[in-house]
Amino acid sequence: MTETRYGIIGAGHIGTALATALTQRGHHVTISNSRGPETLAGLVADLGPLATAATAEEAAAAGDVVIVTVPLKAIADLPVAPLAGKIVLDTNNYYWERDGRFPELDAGTETTSGLLQRLLPDSRVAKAFNHIGAASITTDGTPAGTPDRRALATASDFDDAAEFVVRLYDELGYDAVNVGPLSESWRVERDRPAYVVRQNREELEANLALATRTLAA
Repeated sequence: MTETRYGIIGAGHIGTALATALTQRGHHVTISNSRGPETLAGLVADLGPLATAATAEEAAAAGDVVIVTVPLKAIADLPVAPLAGKIVLDTNNYYWERDGRFPELDAGTETTSGLLQRLLPDSRVAKAFNHIGAASITTDGTPAGTPDRRALATASDFDDAAEFVVRLYDELGYDAVNVGPLSESWRVERDRPAYVVRQNREELEANLALATRTLAA
């Protein structure tokens, strides 16, 4: 892929792993957390000259594409205006033990990425990197055509956003399966067969088909 400027909102395990993978491939990354850019000095020093620490507003404004990787309970605090018109990659999962209860998720009438799209009506949200452990992001990738190459899923209501994720997955060493619109992204959410297991494209497609919409409380 051509050089892309990424904003990353959230500097936890997934955000840090993606910042590492992206800077290693020559992309500029502006990363933020909830505690302030001064707390990210050590991380950006480790990442090198392509990384910058910033506020969430600044990360949202700086990125051509922005990755949102914060707890679900924190998405209401995202800066909406600077994300308008942009592809926004959502890594989120619903952990009710951490986030509190979301009745529409418990009932199976909404998805985590659907909630984010509702909060960001002028952005193009795509599901990405939610069903791979953070440590695997920088280690499991292999060149295109490798037998049994690991696959990851995406979903979006916007074709260009889903296609972007497919290209990004390939750049980082993964095959891709496009699940379809965000309304189908529940198939790769927490506790479904495709969640955080190593699988190739055919296995991922099979696991997505096995998923059931509602789960036991």
